[in-house]
Amino acid sequence: MKKVLAVLLALTMVLCIGLAAACSKDQPQPDTTDETAAPDTSSDGTAEIAVVTDVGQLMDKGFNQGTYEGAQAYAEANNIAYKYYQPANGSDASDNDRVAAMKQAIENGAKIIVAPGFLQATAMETVAKENPDVKFVFVDGWALGLDNVTAIVYKEQESGYLAGYAAVMEGYTKLGFTGGGGGTNPAVNRFGYGFLQGAEAAAEEKGVDVTMKYSFKYGETFSASTELQTQIAGWYADGVEAVFACGGSMFQSVKSAAGEYPDAKIIGVDVDQSGESEKVVTSAVKGLSASVEKVLGQFYDGKWDEELADVAQNLGAADDATGLPTETWRLENFTVEQYQELFEKIKSGEIVPKDEVPEDIAAGWTHVTVDLEK
Repeated sequence: MKKVLAVLLALTMVLCIGLAAACSKDQPQPDTTDETAAPDTSSDGTAEIAVVTDVGQLMDKGFNQGTYEGAQAYAEANNIAYKYYQPANGSDASDNDRVAAMKQAIENGAKIIVAPGFLQATAMETVAKENPDVKFVFVDGWALGLDNVTAIVYKEQESGYLAGYAAVMEGYTKLGFTGGGGGTNPAVNRFGYGFLQGAEAAAEEKGVDVTMKYSFKYGETFSASTELQTQIAGWYADGVEAVFACGGSMFQSVKSAAGEYPDAKIIGVDVDQSGESEKVVTSAVKGLSASVEKVLGQFYDGKWDEELADVAQNLGAADDATGLPTETWRLENFTVEQYQELFEKIKSGEIVPKDEVPEDIAAGWTHVTVDLEK
């Protein structure tokens, strides 16, 4: 009897294993072509180069994506395995979630971790201290006093200035700015302040008055939302001609709102977003991909100690790391020649957009009236 039961039990286990295998084959596989996923070369789960993303989606058509694509480009050109990690809990990710993602990358063989976004600071400092042999690239961050951490920061105020100037010179006098991070993100704040400065300079030159709706409302997590779309649609309905969408996946809400109004325009951010919508007239970009490639090259060339250890590179027009993409813009009145002339003035230091954002950003303008929406 015992033998019969043993045989029956064995057959049952085989059947269950077979069914489990069959069921697993029928389960849907991850879609690496959608908005949140991307390919990597880590077929066995290990990778030397790791990207730990900021809040929002990986393929956000902006900050996360630009950083990731720089790591991807360098890795593929040099046949090095790379992998990305998204901290748990998405837009509500905590420092513990970011620590866990970085530690997972190290367990999977990461020699260098690229992490965009100022929210990475606490987690990066914690993990870097525990893993002195692993190198960290803090994009949009600052030096942490650790030899295994290097930082890249950008002069976003330059790109913002160029975008604001171009918008007014194009003929737009009713503008909008919607920013991510709830007003606490230094990079976004510099973009917005530069945008105001550029609009003011062009308005003074043309002798016109400009109004600008300015808000961080609904942008705390850099995510798309129906609330943000409704807000921006209301702006367009009130006559706003062009909105500077400064916040990763928030772009999708602005795009949807602009779709309701034939003449509505968008100014993109971080990377060239002209391919996302015909509504995009230009984008305030920074050299995310190129700068990440550069730092990875320095690391693999053995130059970390002499060029990168505990250093924060502040990149701008002088490094060709800020500006507007002239090959794809849809501006008709402001010419590429005029843009190049202005860009060279910023590059040479003749024009220096301010980066210290004032406490009352609505005050002190002569030709721009700022309508704050909190």
